[in-house]
Amino acid sequence: MANDGNTAKGFLFGLIAGGAIGAALALLYAPKSGRELRGDIKKRTDDLVEDAEEYISTAREKAVELINEGKKRADNMISDARKRAEELLHDAEKVLSGAKDKAGGLVGEGEKIRDAMKAGVETFKEERTKGK
Repeated sequence: MANDGNTAKGFLFGLIAGGAIGAALALLYAPKSGRELRGDIKKRTDDLVEDAEEYISTAREKAVELINEGKKRADNMISDARKRAEELLHDAEKVLSGAKDKAGGLVGEGEKIRDAMKAGVETFKEERTKGK
C-alpha cells in the first residue's frame, strides 16, 4: 500500500517534470512572438497547476476513504472484542456458579456427617454410662 503512494508520487512528479520540459522545448523551438510565447507559457503553467490540483483532490478523497475504512475496521474489532469478553465472563460465571453449588453440597454433606458423628458419640457415651 505504501508502494502505491510512492508510485503515484513518482508518476505525478514525472508528469509535471516531463510536461514542463516538453513545454519549454516546444516553446524554444517554435517560431513565435514574445507575446504568443508568454501566452503559451501561461496556458501550459495553468494546465500543469490544474493537473496538480486534480491529483491533490484525488489524493485527499483516497485518504478520507482510507481513514473511514480504518475507523470501520477498528469499530468492528472493538465490537468483536466486547462480544468475546462478554462470552468469557458469562462462561466464567457459569463455572463459578457450578463450583459454588458443588461446594455448597459438600458443606451440607459435611454438616450431616458431623451431626451423625455427634449423635453417635453421644449415644456411645449414654450407653457407656448406662452400663456402669
